Amino acid sequence: MDVEAPRAPFLPRRLAAWAIFVALIAGLNYYARFAGGSGTGNTRQEVYSYGTFAAGLVLYAIWLGLVLAIVVDRFDLLAFRPPAGWSRALGGAAAVIVGIFVWEGAVSTLPLPESPGKEQGLTPTHWEPSHAGAFAANLVLFTLVAPFVEELTFRGAGQSLLRFLGRAPSILLVGVAFGLAHGLVEALLVLIPFGAALAWLRDRTESVVPGMLVHALFNGIALAAAVLS
Repeated sequence: MDVEAPRAPFLPRRLAAWAIFVALIAGLNYYARFAGGSGTGNTRQEVYSYGTFAAGLVLYAIWLGLVLAIVVDRFDLLAFRPPAGWSRALGGAAAVIVGIFVWEGAVSTLPLPESPGKEQGLTPTHWEPSHAGAFAANLVLFTLVAPFVEELTFRGAGQSLLRFLGRAPSILLVGVAFGLAHGLVEALLVLIPFGAALAWLRDRTESVVPGMLVHALFNGIALAAAVLS
């Protein structure tokens, strides 16, 4: 049985900066979601554009820079270190992967206006061999760059700053923040549990690295399934 770890110190200024930053991301994404809509044919083919890759790199570079500014001189808050034990980490990662795909399958049976897996509008509708290079670039963006930056943001800085509340509240709040930051509605049914599961994995291993691997696998499978189906 896991022993409750000592509560982390309360760092109000860093926490406030992180919360404002996440709220800004969520606000911008929800504005884009409702002002411009999502799931259009053109949007779904953005993974075949080098422009998407270039814009994504710039966005995540700025995003990472702001997160690093929040934790400046306290980079330990990012929890970017090897897990306490790889066997424990791999076991936890496997549990998260199985659990989230089972849960996603259950959610997909619900009569929702739009499938959570398609709401974001980034999964392509079919494979286009002529744009394989751009797809490969965006595969790197969504399976390497995005998980790296997002895990440092939520399961790294965010979870460290919220741990003064205790284990369970910090895990739940990180899951909610992660879900809302995507600016989606139906997909919250998957994103919040996924974010909380990754937070549980981070808590279990004291590292964001296992979560990065799970996050990358999840994104990669989603893109591969979209083009192969």
